[in-house]
Amino acid sequence: MALLDVSIVNVAAPTLRDDLHASGAGLQLVIAGYTIAYAVLLITGSRLGDLFGFARLFRIGLTGFTLASLACGLAPTTGTLIAFRIVQGASAALLVPQVISLIQRGFTGAARVRALGAYTGVLAFGLVAGQVIGGLLVGTGLFDGLLAGAQWRPAFLVNVPIGLGLLLAVRRRLPAGGGDAARPLDLPGLVLLAGAVFLVVLPLVLGREEGWPLWGWAMLVAGVAAGAGFARVQRRVAARGGHPLIDPAVVRSAGLVPAGAAIFLVMMGVGGCFLALTLHLQSGLGYSALASGLRLVPMAAAFGLAGLHWRRLPERWHPALPVVALLVASLGYLVLGAQVADGPGAGAAVLAVTALLGAAGGCSYGPLMAIALRHVPPRRAADASGVIVTLVQLGQVVGVATLGTLFLASVTRPGPVATGHALALVAAGVAVLSLLAAAVALASVRRRALPIV
Repeated sequence: MALLDVSIVNVAAPTLRDDLHASGAGLQLVIAGYTIAYAVLLITGSRLGDLFGFARLFRIGLTGFTLASLACGLAPTTGTLIAFRIVQGASAALLVPQVISLIQRGFTGAARVRALGAYTGVLAFGLVAGQVIGGLLVGTGLFDGLLAGAQWRPAFLVNVPIGLGLLLAVRRRLPAGGGDAARPLDLPGLVLLAGAVFLVVLPLVLGREEGWPLWGWAMLVAGVAAGAGFARVQRRVAARGGHPLIDPAVVRSAGLVPAGAAIFLVMMGVGGCFLALTLHLQSGLGYSALASGLRLVPMAAAFGLAGLHWRRLPERWHPALPVVALLVASLGYLVLGAQVADGPGAGAAVLAVTALLGAAGGCSYGPLMAIALRHVPPRRAADASGVIVTLVQLGQVVGVATLGTLFLASVTRPGPVATGHALALVAAGVAVLSLLAAAVALASVRRRALPIV
């Protein structure tokens, strides 16, 4: 739900703009308000789960998300829709980090890796489901008779029955307890980190549409400085024997930093490639939102299946699997670029390569997640989950901002050839990112001789 609500609104945007008479800036904030609130508050949501219980925060976040979705679907004006989208993003930030925290607390060894594999499968589904579901709800006109002139509303209202069903399903199925309720919330650190993430995410989300104005670059510099200040403050608090927002000992856990960096690069490439491929399919080849979404299904399905089942490979392969998978992905992106460069349709060969890329992504993301978390003690699950989900979200945002800008700047004229060349350029960039991720992943596994458990 949290992931697909990013892309489903993109599909609904044209009818939303017409019905609410939204300005360009208003439409941007409807789309971006969710992402900004979500990214900024992920660490906060993670630590609140530590204080008040992961299951309790999961239910609170799910309730807030469901109610906010209802409010979005019934919003009478652009302003109210923007406000409820921000509430929706904040609720997602309470909901999502609890998943990894619950996995860390409730599973050990091979069972934890299997649970993280299921998480990977859900992630892949969410990446593409928004476009497919959005196309079904909005693009096919299924609700034209029921909601004349407001075909965008089902894109939000679809979350309501799902949310209610999940609230009933989890009433007795989630374990009670949190991480360390006696550990107070580091409010200065929270404010500093939230400010740093906001200063980085806002210009990345809005900068491309605004033409990368000076204020955006100034915010990025300020965000990096605030992030460095946050790290210094956390080290100082820990040295005094206090309770930092993110325990530096967690960051120093073996494998977390290199594996987390590789995950960031992987998600940066996935986010940028999905955007560029979608733009090529719709703007260049003229496919509808539903048709383009369906052509992304093989990539997402392969990502999810590989994430679920990579452990079935021989155990002696596990340590090297993320490195090899990322090298295969790098080559695959170059092949994809060569296939689309001259603007042909998305035929069987292109779909086969995207499926290979999805499988390589799942075989890298799943093991990297296991490596990043394997040495984090359960009592620090909230710290680790906050770090990882923030890296995943920031990776996607940075990928969309940088590679999306590269794609749009490369399209000098309309038509499939122009967008095909732009997609090939983006694919080459993602190939480089995959090589960098492979080098970073190598640092996280080169000293390991045992299977990942």
